[in-house]
Amino acid sequence: MHDLERDDALGHVFTHRHLLHQALTHRSHGQPHNERLEFVGDAVLNCVIAAALFDRHPAMPEGELSRLRSSLVNQTSLAEQALRIDLGGHLLLGEGEVRSGGASRPSMLADALEALFGAVFLDAGYDRAQAAILRLFEPALATAQSRSVGKDAKTSLQEWLQARRMPLPEYRVTGISGEAHSQMFEVECVVDMLAMAQKGRGVSRRAAEQSAAQRVLEEIVKEGKS
Repeated sequence: MHDLERDDALGHVFTHRHLLHQALTHRSHGQPHNERLEFVGDAVLNCVIAAALFDRHPAMPEGELSRLRSSLVNQTSLAEQALRIDLGGHLLLGEGEVRSGGASRPSMLADALEALFGAVFLDAGYDRAQAAILRLFEPALATAQSRSVGKDAKTSLQEWLQARRMPLPEYRVTGISGEAHSQMFEVECVVDMLAMAQKGRGVSRRAAEQSAAQRVLEEIVKEGKS
C-alpha cells in the first residue's frame, strides 16, 4: 500500500493506481502529468468545502461563507495540508525541479493536493473524494470560523489564552531546510500551562508560526477545551 493511502492520510486505496501515479507526476517529469487532475480536484474540493460550511453554519450569510471557504481553499492552506501528509516527498519531478526545491514549493504542493483529490474522485466517485477531503480538512474546518472574522491563528490563540488569564505561547524555530531562495521553516508553538506543543512548517518563519498556532487551536478543540 502506498504511504498516501494510510488511514491517517487519505484513507483511500486506489483501484486504478495509474490515477495516483498521475496525480503525483509534475509536468517536468513527463506525461501524463497531473494538471488535468488538478482541474477536476479543484472543482471537487470547492464543492465539498462549500457543502461542509453550509451544513455547519446554517445561519451564516453567503458572503461570509464565501470568505470562510477562501480561508480554507487557497494556496497557503492547501500547501499546509499537503505538508501534513508529506505530499512533497512523493512527487515525481524533473531534475531541474528537484534541484530548485520544487517539492517544498507551496504552489506545487497545492496543485498536487488538488490533483490527488481529483484522482480519488475519478477512481471512486464523489462520496469517496468527499470522505478523503474531510478527513484531511476536519481540524481546519473545526476552527475556521474564528479565522473568518479577520483573525489569524496566532491572534486567535493569544486572545483565547488571555481570556483565560494564561501566559502567551512561546514560538521556537526548530529547523530550517532548503536552498536560500526556497527555504522551509519549522517552528514549535509551546503553551506550558496546557502542556501543549505543536510544530508547524512554512515558507517563512511567520507562516510556520501561524501553522503551529493553528495546530494548537485544533488540539484545544479536539480536547474539548474551547
